[in-house]
Amino acid sequence: MINTNTLARPYAKAAFEFASAAQQADAWLNMLSLSAAAVQTSAVAQQLVNPALTDEQKVNVLAQICAGHIDASFSNFLRSLGSNDRLSLLPVVREQFAVLKAEAERALDVEVESAFELNAEQLQTLAAALSKRLDRTVQPKPVVNPALIGGVVIRAGDLVIDGSVRGKLNKLAEALKS
Repeated sequence: MINTNTLARPYAKAAFEFASAAQQADAWLNMLSLSAAAVQTSAVAQQLVNPALTDEQKVNVLAQICAGHIDASFSNFLRSLGSNDRLSLLPVVREQFAVLKAEAERALDVEVESAFELNAEQLQTLAAALSKRLDRTVQPKPVVNPALIGGVVIRAGDLVIDGSVRGKLNKLAEALKS
């Protein structure tokens, strides 16, 4: 069975290529966010699975909800999704679009988990070091986790840097066991 990521990928890629060519990636991300939020509401989700409505009527329901916040090209994109019964994929398309946009802008959201709250200067220093190491613009997202005891755990996509006291104690315990 094909999963939703596989189904959404071509739509996200096509939308991103169109939006990039038109230099409207930010606007398209906003429109995707709005329409994705709309299809996740229970009332709209019920309409999308209503067999009494045609694909065109389902698209019109969504377009009316988003009216004033979407342009004609995005409306055509919704019609393309609707004609293939893929409107429910909008949240996944939005996620993949955001990833494509971040890659194109060479930006990366990084989760910085620490035992205590980091101040702005510490976050800025950490972001500058990570930007240099990862060769990308880094946006740190601080998370406080007292279980770490001290230090930080940095999650940047698939990369995890564990500089926490808890992590070092776990490594020491493993070394002593072997």
